[in-house]
Amino acid sequence: METNLEVSFNLALPVAIGADHAGFAYKEEVISYLEGKGMQVKDFGTYSSDSVDYPDFAHPVASAVEAGQYAFGILICGSANGVAITANKHQGIRAAICWGDELARLARSHNDANILCIPARFVDTATAREMTDIFMNTSFEGGRHENRVRKIACM
Repeated sequence: METNLEVSFNLALPVAIGADHAGFAYKEEVISYLEGKGMQVKDFGTYSSDSVDYPDFAHPVASAVEAGQYAFGILICGSANGVAITANKHQGIRAAICWGDELARLARSHNDANILCIPARFVDTATAREMTDIFMNTSFEGGRHENRVRKIACM
């Protein structure tokens, strides 16, 4: 689905992606999808479906996005809760759990989210691809939402 908003991500930068074992297959699918669109993707792991700890992948993705090295991040685990909670510990990160198109759109347009968190056990891969497209092609609206977003960070 197209949006008529101006995109605010620097899509010249690569995308950071990471997942735990529950999200491994989806991560591979999303990487292939993005690379097929000509985007560069940095895979922060995991690299198999063997059991791992999600913070080991969420923290590096969040740190890299927070440092401005990547256009945005994508984190995937079974429920998306673990990776979202972990990523949101980083001051400059707004990680949003999305399980549908409208949530991906609102995460960007109203919350200026910079990491999309996908619950692999609750969405199909087609939905994951659609949400990724919407997330990267929707801009933050600013306006009435800007003051709210400024209040998120703990200073």
